[in-house]
Amino acid sequence: MAQCLQSVQEFVQDSFVPMVAVLCSEYAEKVTRKNNLNFSELVRPFCRLTSEGHMRDPNNQIHVVKNLKISVSNVVTEPPHHATTRRLLNEVVSASQPAEGLVTNVITAGDYDLNISDGSLKASVPWYYSWKDTLMELSKSKFYTATTPWFEAYRENFLQSMPASDHEFLNHYLACMLVVTSHEASPVDQLFKLSQDQHRIQHGSEHAYPKWFIPNTLKYYVLLHDVSEGDEQRAESIYEDIKQRYGTQACYLLKINSRTSTLGPDEQIPDPWSQYLHRNNLQNQELPEEGSAVVVNNVENSMNASETDGLHLPAKDDVGRVNSDHPLQLDDPSNVATHMECIDDIKPPGTGPAVDIRKQPCAAPATHGACLTLGDHDRIRLFIQEFTFRGLLPHIEKNIRQLNDQRMSRKGISSSLISATKKWFGGGKVPEKSINELKNTSGLLYPPEAPELQIRKMADLCFLVQHYDLAYSYYHAAKKDFLSDQAMLYAAGALEMAAVSAFLQPGAPRPYPAHYMDTAIQTYRDVCKNMVMAERCALLSAEILKSQAKYSDAATLLIKMTSEDSDLRSALLLEQAAHCFINMRSPMVRKFAFHMILAGHRFSKAGQKRHALRCYCQAMQVYKGKGWSLAEDHINFTIGRQSFTLRQPENAVAAFRHILINDSKQAASQQGAFLREYLYVYKSVSQASTEGVLPQLPLPCIHSFATRVFFGHDRRLAEGEKQAASHVSLDQEYDRELSQQWRELEEQVVAIVNRGVLPAAFQPTLYCLSNQTDNMRFPLAVVEEPIIVEVVFRNPLKVPLILTGLSLLWKFSPKEPGQQRGGETDEVVSNEREVQASQGGLITTEVISEFHMSPEEKKVARLKLLPHQTGELHIRGVVYNLGAAPPPGDVLNSTVGTRVEGSIFSDGLFVRGRQDLEIQGPRLNNTKEEKTSVRHGPDRRLDPIITPPMPLLEVFFINFPTGLLCGEIRKAYVEFVNVSKVPLQGLRVVSKHPEFFTFGSHAAALTPLSPGASENCSAYKTVATGRASASSTLVAPADFGTGADGSRPGVVEIPLPDSTLQPGASVQLPMWLRGPDREGVHEINFLFYYESAEKKVSKMSHRVLRHTAIICASRSLSVRATACRSNTLPENSEDRNSGMLVFVDVENINTNEAGVREFHIVQVSSSSQHWKLHSCINSVEDKDSKLTSRERGKLCFRATKCRSAEATSDAVGKYTFADINLGNEQIISATTPCADFFFRRRHPLESKKPPMLGSAGFAPPAGHTAAEHLSNVVCRCSEVDLSIIVLWKAYVVEDNKQLILEGQLHVALQTIGREACSLTQKEEAEEMVLLKFKPDVPPPLAKPSVEQLSQLIKTNLHYPESYDHPFPQKSLCMVPVTLMLSNCSLAEVDVIIDLRHKATSPETLEVHGSFTWLGQTQYKLPLRAQEVRKLRLTACFIHAGVYNLGTPRVFAKLAEQGSMCEASRQSATPALIIINSV
Repeated sequence: MAQCLQSVQEFVQDSFVPMVAVLCSEYAEKVTRKNNLNFSELVRPFCRLTSEGHMRDPNNQIHVVKNLKISVSNVVTEPPHHATTRRLLNEVVSASQPAEGLVTNVITAGDYDLNISDGSLKASVPWYYSWKDTLMELSKSKFYTATTPWFEAYRENFLQSMPASDHEFLNHYLACMLVVTSHEASPVDQLFKLSQDQHRIQHGSEHAYPKWFIPNTLKYYVLLHDVSEGDEQRAESIYEDIKQRYGTQACYLLKINSRTSTLGPDEQIPDPWSQYLHRNNLQNQELPEEGSAVVVNNVENSMNASETDGLHLPAKDDVGRVNSDHPLQLDDPSNVATHMECIDDIKPPGTGPAVDIRKQPCAAPATHGACLTLGDHDRIRLFIQEFTFRGLLPHIEKNIRQLNDQRMSRKGISSSLISATKKWFGGGKVPEKSINELKNTSGLLYPPEAPELQIRKMADLCFLVQHYDLAYSYYHAAKKDFLSDQAMLYAAGALEMAAVSAFLQPGAPRPYPAHYMDTAIQTYRDVCKNMVMAERCALLSAEILKSQAKYSDAATLLIKMTSEDSDLRSALLLEQAAHCFINMRSPMVRKFAFHMILAGHRFSKAGQKRHALRCYCQAMQVYKGKGWSLAEDHINFTIGRQSFTLRQPENAVAAFRHILINDSKQAASQQGAFLREYLYVYKSVSQASTEGVLPQLPLPCIHSFATRVFFGHDRRLAEGEKQAASHVSLDQEYDRELSQQWRELEEQVVAIVNRGVLPAAFQPTLYCLSNQTDNMRFPLAVVEEPIIVEVVFRNPLKVPLILTGLSLLWKFSPKEPGQQRGGETDEVVSNEREVQASQGGLITTEVISEFHMSPEEKKVARLKLLPHQTGELHIRGVVYNLGAAPPPGDVLNSTVGTRVEGSIFSDGLFVRGRQDLEIQGPRLNNTKEEKTSVRHGPDRRLDPIITPPMPLLEVFFINFPTGLLCGEIRKAYVEFVNVSKVPLQGLRVVSKHPEFFTFGSHAAALTPLSPGASENCSAYKTVATGRASASSTLVAPADFGTGADGSRPGVVEIPLPDSTLQPGASVQLPMWLRGPDREGVHEINFLFYYESAEKKVSKMSHRVLRHTAIICASRSLSVRATACRSNTLPENSEDRNSGMLVFVDVENINTNEAGVREFHIVQVSSSSQHWKLHSCINSVEDKDSKLTSRERGKLCFRATKCRSAEATSDAVGKYTFADINLGNEQIISATTPCADFFFRRRHPLESKKPPMLGSAGFAPPAGHTAAEHLSNVVCRCSEVDLSIIVLWKAYVVEDNKQLILEGQLHVALQTIGREACSLTQKEEAEEMVLLKFKPDVPPPLAKPSVEQLSQLIKTNLHYPESYDHPFPQKSLCMVPVTLMLSNCSLAEVDVIIDLRHKATSPETLEVHGSFTWLGQTQYKLPLRAQEVRKLRLTACFIHAGVYNLGTPRVFAKLAEQGSMCEASRQSATPALIIINSV
């Protein structure tokens, strides 16, 4: 809030003071009237005590009363009238105005003054730096007084005008002074008569007002003696009689009027009454005149009163017509001239002498206290002190003690009754209810003798004598009683005073309970409908919150108190709320200005024109230039009209322009008036101007930052089965992530073309430039190709706009290719001065004849330029005619309505002008200097360089599918068309998904001719063959565009006839597609790269064409494969260690999607450098491998290693493709497209495989430790580099026709025993890792697992299946057994064979009980790399039966290694032998 003269404690204490009534005799009034004062006015300046008072509380403790103030007023038997109170408060505020030119209150900035509340303004205020020194002087000045004296005057008079209420006693009279003079005939009788009058007023039934605190009111008898006329001895005698009758403590003799001579012309006496009497004394009010009451009611309450918003005087004929609900409501434009004449009479503060709206006759001020001397002042001050210390304080002390005794006696009785009730009936503390839950019992009244009111009386008495601790306890107790009775008016009063008492307690033993005040305000306002009490609460709480620096809470509280019932109160509270916002630790300047605008509006409604103008002027400085159009429209419109009237059209145009460029919230009619005024003034200015330069127009608004520039022509749409490439268009939204992908693709292909190096001058191709692209470089355009500029217009008004002759404004510098930029002799051509003779041969400019904009519409205009010569182009802006059609029924002025030949605005207004496209570049943030300052780089999207002609490619896709099954193979065609006049070459395509498409292999012999040449129109190359036959082919990856290391092809060269596509020529090429392995919707991006066949000096080295294909993939088959080592050891040495079984599990996971009925597995192929499929073990001879929905089948194949004979020099790095067909037709998997998609598949694990070892040596490779080498050897034993290709056909029913689809799925087997799947697993998101500033110690090398070690040795037992032996003749039966050991690794292995039985369980003894091995029971043998050894053993049996010979335990370890593992555990099948007795 604003700075105040009083502290918060002083303000709160002075708001509640003991009330003393005065009853004077007629003679006493005459004596005091000699000083132009009545008795209460006479003693008022002396009612604050300068010495301390003492009294005892109920606990007999001495309590000190400091700086006590009492209120003395005449007895008025009628309550104050509401209308009169509002009128007088209005006059108080109107009479209190800021001093003219007082620098300590205002800061003058231009034509406006900003009120400064304190020195806490910060640099966020735009005018802070200009007035920093003044602010510093303000904060240190001793004359730094209140900034809102009108609010303090209002607050003081409001508190004085509050009528006494029955729910509290603070405004009730505690005592009554009975005043008589010594000149009366019988002063004692007159005192008795006054005493009877007081008793009748208090206890009689005819007077309900004023209110008295207690029945036994203190009566203080004052004998007034006029020293200048009376007999002093007689006065003393009468005073003695009065003391004998009423006691010395209740009587006083006051001598005044000691001055005998008149004042000289130069003699001055102190006048302490002026500061009190210039405010209206609302306690001694008189009934208002009848006419004034009507005026006040109109000003304060009429919602249809004319709106003035602090700048315009109300027009007489506007009453009831203008709606003043909005604080920024403008007047009807038809009466603008009247208002402009009226505003001349009002000037803002600081610009000259202001004219008071309320012109009141000024009367000469009367002299107060002319008969009083300084001694009389001291006697009056002593009289008040004696009355307070000897009469009032003892009276209050006695009543507090009596009330406390009564309370204690009642408390003893009630506590016993309550305890008995709780004992028998139960119960505890009743929870407090919220205000919304309580009943509306605001009309509940307690009798005067009610115990609750006695507690409230004690609390009020303690509060009035500054005993805040005791007062808080009493208020708190009364609050509970009132809430339990749901007496909400009484409860609200107790809550209010409890909060104030808690704040005023010395030492702050408890925090200020703001929620008490909030509850009290809500109760007063919502439940009791008592806005006067609610306003008092708000004023007190706001001051307390302000003292605790809780400005936000104070502002919220004040704003909540604004309402429609009192404009003056709302204006003052809104102004104080604004001061709260600017006094915060971080000043909220905009909120300050906004609430000052609201306050000015309410001041205007209340008739406070000067205050309204002051508020608007203060807020204008903050709103000015910040885009707050509502706050500026009032002033600017008035300035514009008046400037035009004063023959200052330039200033008028500037003012109207400021109105139109803002986002106005005015009504459509008002905005239409603004626009017509502007066009009329602007046309007058343009007609008087002789310059040929087009001026700037304010409408419509142009979003220059959103301007987009497109380089290229309109693409042809799809024709029949042809689908045009999507490329780039203005209808596409910019995607930063997608744009980065296109850039990476272009960088990839450019680097390949330039032998793996990206050129330093590489500039990514951007066809569409916007605010999200990198515009630091000059864009490149091509001669004879259009440049389309998309300009975003916005109509901020609620009226339509019409633009005609809309075109681009440009400058052009013709330059030949290779010529340097910025030469001094450059000829610059512009179209600003309309059409020139040579202009048409340089650039063709498209003109939009009419461009209509609806109210508040945002519309895009696409303007085209066609350059015909190389050079530098600078697009500067747009040029157009701006017009507004006249509203229906509007009669135009004869001057305005002049017909213009050839214009569609012949009946309206139009002006011609321009608007520049000014685009600010991105902020630079690279160097330290750029980071510490605000610097922006260039934005050159509107400055293209026109380059020589370049080829232009169009791509069409024929029979391109939109939906595929996962792994489905489909053939389509691509048509390439050169639509330019320049031949193109070097056509390439690059994509992030090379596994999706192929144009065929490099070897023509491996590519099938066409789909129609194969059986069943298959996309594969097929041959007829027998069932379950196997064939193999060697293929080099380079033939299919794959690198020697197996990397997928990134850039694919597209074969063109003669490697060139001539102008106007076209070519169609086949293209195979394969459905993605993962179901869902996929976006496949293709980037086509091409170059010009003509070698010219040009900044543009290549061009690209983009296409995005949307493919929906549906589920087909799921293939899972597992490899396991075969235990059989063929006798042929070449086949040893080369046997492996491959299990292929195929499941139909398609749920009849896309009409698929069934799948047929037609062939299983393999591809590897080391393995190949040999045969199918469980081949089905009678039917195909058919799978319907959710069916599953399993195939078993035998795999062998590629023979060493095949490992010639030509076969190094080649892959062996082996085909096992399951039908009557064999698909050659080593040709296009099967081999293409195999090599393009995703195989992330291949790059992680360790290098293969030769069979020659065991030495570790260079750079590897022995431990690492041995670990690789162990891992290599269980690794398999074998890929399975499952080829299938699917039968689909579509439109009652059966179609045959075909496809292939890939499974990469890496490890023996580990299952591999064709479905791609979702990659887990990488977890964030902490930054490490020290290198970690490398982890220890992981030892080979037990499973890996068990694969080192392959074991096999050779023995007869049955053996006959005559046990009756010979009890021991000895059978020869051969144990074959094979080393599967490429390193030397130590083997230990243990023939002893390990198991001792009863089940094992049953099997092995009569069986043992004879001879040596443990062997240790070394096995060289891939060596096979035989060990002769003898088994001994004593009974006939079936025995398991698989008991030998074989342990293997690498030589020179300590870890040993059992290798025989891989033989899970038992070796059974039958012993027969003969």
